[in-house]
Amino acid sequence: MKILIVNTLDIDGGAARAAYRLHKSLLTQNIDSRMLVQSKSSDDFTVISEEKKFRKYFDKLRPVIDSIPIRFYKNKTKTLFSSSWFGFSSIVDKINEINPDIVHLHWICGGMMTIKDITRIKAPIVWSLHDMWAFTGGCHYDEECSAYENECGKCKVLGSDKEKDLSKKIFKGKQKNFNLKKDMTIVGLSNWLNECSKNSTLLKDKKHINLPNPIDTTIFKPFDKEKSRELWSLPKEKKLVLFGAMGATSDLRKGFEKLRKAMQKLNDKNIEFVVFGSSEPEQSQDFGFRTHYLGSLADDVSLVTLYSAVDVMVVPSLQENLSNAIMESLSCATPVAAFNIGGNSDMIEHQKNGYLAKAFNTTDLANGIEWILHVENYEELCQNARDKVLEEFDSIVVAKKYIGLYEEILNDC
Repeated sequence: MKILIVNTLDIDGGAARAAYRLHKSLLTQNIDSRMLVQSKSSDDFTVISEEKKFRKYFDKLRPVIDSIPIRFYKNKTKTLFSSSWFGFSSIVDKINEINPDIVHLHWICGGMMTIKDITRIKAPIVWSLHDMWAFTGGCHYDEECSAYENECGKCKVLGSDKEKDLSKKIFKGKQKNFNLKKDMTIVGLSNWLNECSKNSTLLKDKKHINLPNPIDTTIFKPFDKEKSRELWSLPKEKKLVLFGAMGATSDLRKGFEKLRKAMQKLNDKNIEFVVFGSSEPEQSQDFGFRTHYLGSLADDVSLVTLYSAVDVMVVPSLQENLSNAIMESLSCATPVAAFNIGGNSDMIEHQKNGYLAKAFNTTDLANGIEWILHVENYEELCQNARDKVLEEFDSIVVAKKYIGLYEEILNDC
């Protein structure tokens, strides 16, 4: 069985890391897997990218060129929007040249391929949805407008009041081309996103299955808390609350403002706050606690020691698919407090391995943080966190489920 994992990047960003983890998991199960990317950062020989220097430089410009139509919308929100209009890509030719049994698409924006390119792929497609882009008019998260259930236009993310705007054009283009590609199976990484996709105009007629991302639990595992704090120069006598994400303080969807309000409501003053994924913002944030900004972390070892150093991870996202941060934290036996939204409940079991606060209720989020910090059976909570990941998200467990899906698709061909 020859599988080709396709993603814009190989190890940079949440979707890339998840796709790469699946690729490596398949290899451990003796599956002939390769990963094809537009821009390669790793030195992994099983990851393929454009070899010609001219194309490499050109590919770096693709995200910029692809964003040109969006720049005409001056009232656009900060939510990511991708047009995927820019052609002249050889990526599909490369896919068909490799001639895999199945092409497994992941995050393919940033100018990697056009919507029409998808119809040119000869092999059956499995498409893992890391956000909502596949079934919207271009936004990666819809800011809860739900227009994708009917038809896009007057796009909230674009700040548009015109019915026939860019989102309408992209929506129509997807509708036309997705109808031409019959052998396409949609993977909703969370129950929430799977249901959203099944209710969408663009993908409701496709086969859907809910399968998660995998995680290597031999890497993401508990590390000695005291030694971890020494490594990060964090205080040993304090309760440590962790928050982190790509663009942790700048991406509104990650809920930094909600977290700030929740932290201000905490009664326990023996707390210090730790933030990764962002440097300290220019305008100081008043959390009421000493805050450690650690910047971006580039390797798994750093993440493991950081998750192990803290007492609780907080994920206050306003919309979330299947958070890598939640899965990683639980795998390191660190409980998580988060809003009960999106795919969070796929991983967090309320008051068993973490705390699911009422959606966007900062008082309840504060209650959840303090509940975890002071619960009598804290050690049991930590063990439950680890057990949840071992049972449902371990790379071997998940890889076998994907192999079963691939075999089913090939048997139906």
